[in-house]
Amino acid sequence: MRSMRIPSQNWRWMPAATILVFLWWLLPHAVRGQDLGTWELLMENAGIASMHTALTRFGTLVMLDRTNIGASQINLPDGKCRASNDLVLQSDCSAHSVVFDPATKTVRPLFLMTDPWCSSGQFMPDGTLMQTGGDFDGLRKIRTFVPCEPSGTCDWVESTTQELQSGRWYSTNQLLPDGRQIVIGGRSAFNLEFIPPNANGPLYFPFLNATNDDQNDNLYPYVHLLPNGNLYIFANRDSIEYDYSTDTVVRTFPQIPGEPRNYPSAGSSVILPLLATNNFSVVEVLVCGGAQYGAYLNSISQMPCSSTCGRIVVSDPNPTWVMDNMPFPRCMGDMILLPTRDVLIINGAQQGSQGWTNAVNPTFSPVLYYTYASLGYRMVALAPTTIARMYHSTANLMQDGRIFVAGSNPNQFYVFNVEYPTELKLEAFSPPYLAPSHDLQRPTVTVSPLQITYNTLFTITVAFPVPLTSELEINLVNAPYSTHSYQQGQRLVGLAVSALVQVAQASVYQVTLTAPSTPTVAPPGYYMLFAVNQAIPSKGVWVLLST
Repeated sequence: MRSMRIPSQNWRWMPAATILVFLWWLLPHAVRGQDLGTWELLMENAGIASMHTALTRFGTLVMLDRTNIGASQINLPDGKCRASNDLVLQSDCSAHSVVFDPATKTVRPLFLMTDPWCSSGQFMPDGTLMQTGGDFDGLRKIRTFVPCEPSGTCDWVESTTQELQSGRWYSTNQLLPDGRQIVIGGRSAFNLEFIPPNANGPLYFPFLNATNDDQNDNLYPYVHLLPNGNLYIFANRDSIEYDYSTDTVVRTFPQIPGEPRNYPSAGSSVILPLLATNNFSVVEVLVCGGAQYGAYLNSISQMPCSSTCGRIVVSDPNPTWVMDNMPFPRCMGDMILLPTRDVLIINGAQQGSQGWTNAVNPTFSPVLYYTYASLGYRMVALAPTTIARMYHSTANLMQDGRIFVAGSNPNQFYVFNVEYPTELKLEAFSPPYLAPSHDLQRPTVTVSPLQITYNTLFTITVAFPVPLTSELEINLVNAPYSTHSYQQGQRLVGLAVSALVQVAQASVYQVTLTAPSTPTVAPPGYYMLFAVNQAIPSKGVWVLLST
């Protein structure tokens, strides 16, 4: 049992001591007492406000912002400058992308030639970050970043031989089982394409036309790869199952109740953990938050954001949306799959919508969503930050289990003397499972293979401060591309534990596991492997999943 509310009647007559014991039993380990998470300021000034953020397999975080914004607060090295046709600066000697090293709390400037404003991205199977589209001179651009050790000099490379088949601004990328990427939608782009490209050019995608409205509430569509190889695609309030290999809509799902959920109304979505224990046969999607229709068109009204989450079992033959209420309204919130198989909802505002100065009343408190708790008992508000993280903010799971939080710029340019300024600070949120009170349950993965192959057995070594007394979970979590309240490609796969053997030391175990069965369950690439004991995770260990 992860979370439960106290019955509303009769308990008030219980003796005080009995009530305390009763409360201790009811509350989940992760939130009892004062374990509501903690915040840490990592850096006062990163030089840029990160609009897009991705975690690399070296533990560093790549951050990007617009180029067409004037000078940032960090210069390019060695006097390098960028000549461009930008509206603000034609010669820009500042950086608009940096790589942050959490170990040293330092940033290194990176060189971007074209504008990645409101672009999209995803890691390739070899760990290369592919970043696509943007605005102005970046509309059709394909950029790659091959990560390196924190001491390295890796940088962005913009292709001079390949470009997108259609201009992409506010689109979504998804890595496919064969290692290609599919890029879907964007402003005035009712189509999709593949990288590497197919021979027929971009494919017209009627679903994007059908979900369009006066606000364009179908931008940054939510795209989730299903274990059967098809795609679940959600835009505005509608969703479909799409077979990209035949360009066919296989199923149409019921419309989610309530408000529009995509940009600019800006809710968020995750595909919930896929588990070997049910042979990856139960597939659920969660969509939380959004804004009332008209909040973007009539931004001066500052309408309340949505307070609902919808959850649907897309693997059911007759699925329906099951609705739940968040502790407070939220739009522009990021949803992060945690190593414990739960979900963290973080960042955002309680009124308005995405867009410059379109929102007020920041949502300072994250919410912990317990995936396997009963309806009505799934959400707990956690410790608040003091920094507003609204339009153009990001959140990413780190290897040590913390959540990296960056960005927020509700202004067209870098502005600091307003109520909601351009935010250059970097923070980390430690969820309740990182509280020192849980250290005796915390596992450590001491030996792990660097590479695993599909549907094969492999063995890891896990150590504990005390002997293991409960079931052990092993989860693979990938590194998505975080932008505009959506983690593109985010995925968690729970592995099957085939054997658990205690070795010579009393608290050290060899764990034999079965790798994911197929690339449709987990596309090839780098994943963090977490051991989880009593909802307390280890640090993640990077492994490469390949054929």
